[in-house]
Amino acid sequence: MDFELLDGYLLDGTPPKSEVVRKLLEIRPPGEGAAPFYEGMSRLGSRTPDLALIALRLVLAGRKADDEAVAGLRDVVARARAGDAAARDEYRAIDKAP
Repeated sequence: MDFELLDGYLLDGTPPKSEVVRKLLEIRPPGEGAAPFYEGMSRLGSRTPDLALIALRLVLAGRKADDEAVAGLRDVVARARAGDAAARDEYRAIDKAP
């Protein structure tokens, strides 16, 4: 699956969150455990917390979105947004088998 839309928002802040949420709700990429995230996004729209999008990204990659994983990826995203190239590589590693 192509995560360009969600990855673009999480890593670079583009496109805007409202567009990301709208498109994710249109296509609803399948993933075990993803349905509650879509329900929340449909209720919150652009007010959907970034942590929820980070957790959804983990779920769509087939990963567990527990507190430790979400907090860890949140930190990777923050470092990537601050210009840390190694953090971008670390972020891309979430699609590799655990």
